[in-house]
Amino acid sequence: MKPLNINIQKRMADYQITGLSLASIDRGLISSTESFGLLEAGTDKMVKRNTIFSACSISKFVTSILVLILTEQGILDLDEDVNEKLTSWKVPDHEFMNKKKVTLRNLLCHQSGVIDPPDSFTERISMTDSPETAELLAGMTPYCKASIELKYEPWSDFCYSDAGYCIIQLVIEDASGIPFTKLVHDLIFRPLNMSDSTFDFPASSAEEGNFSCGHSKSGDLANGKYPVYPFPAASGLWTTPADLALLVIELMKSMKGESSLRLSANRAKEVIESQGCKKWTGLGVFLDHNQKGIEISSLGWGDGFQCMLVAYPFLEKGLVIMTNTDIGVHQLEGIIGEIYREWAVNF
Repeated sequence: MKPLNINIQKRMADYQITGLSLASIDRGLISSTESFGLLEAGTDKMVKRNTIFSACSISKFVTSILVLILTEQGILDLDEDVNEKLTSWKVPDHEFMNKKKVTLRNLLCHQSGVIDPPDSFTERISMTDSPETAELLAGMTPYCKASIELKYEPWSDFCYSDAGYCIIQLVIEDASGIPFTKLVHDLIFRPLNMSDSTFDFPASSAEEGNFSCGHSKSGDLANGKYPVYPFPAASGLWTTPADLALLVIELMKSMKGESSLRLSANRAKEVIESQGCKKWTGLGVFLDHNQKGIEISSLGWGDGFQCMLVAYPFLEKGLVIMTNTDIGVHQLEGIIGEIYREWAVNF
């Protein structure tokens, strides 16, 4: 891949970005990593290759891979009514479910009939607050004050939903009897050597480690410095571009029948197949069909952070960009979009 023809440090100054890190994939390998700026404004702590950022909704990509692994093991079924596996909470019965059921497949591609209530799924109120997923879905926590129920018939429309991924997490835990975060560590992070990735944010040692603080465009620290979303499957991941690149590479390898996670090629390819009523939705990723082939993407945007993962699986190329600044506009309208477009025309 050609070097990016963009002065990232200058554009960071223009967009008022505190810190940025990226990893590129070429020929199915990490071809380069670059880091710029600071972990925390007003300090001399530099962003490095192993600096950990909040991935926000890129967590959903990781969750989708875990679901496929458990499907391969026979623990889960993508097309089964999730109420068959749920024990600690059930999707409330509704006339919308007379013809079509809520399944892991339609939850993964945001076509289940679930819509997030207003002002829900915000960052953690206190660092010691960890709501139970079943209570959250029942509307018993400040993070989701209304109980989750179907608002439209499954498979009839698309509506992006964090609640849907909370249901996925609960299905995983009820079916396996193992905490979601432990399963991800044991089945994905450890075998892929993703040593800088976690869903268990270490509040007591974050400042001593390599965790980046979140910032606003003005350079102010996010509330609590390290905004945490206590909904792991939906938005709880902390990681690095290099670690996310390893997972993207694993997907590419799996599609060729060379999985380290024992994913079959057919199962891996389901991630990038159009699902349901929207051609641009895959399983845990979004799709774009262009002249170069199939592009998959996953975006994360939360308090103090923005990031983007993009890849062309059949070309074995990809890019992961993470920043510790929320500049208030969509990723494609800021520095992430500029870097992505420069990368996309250079391979």
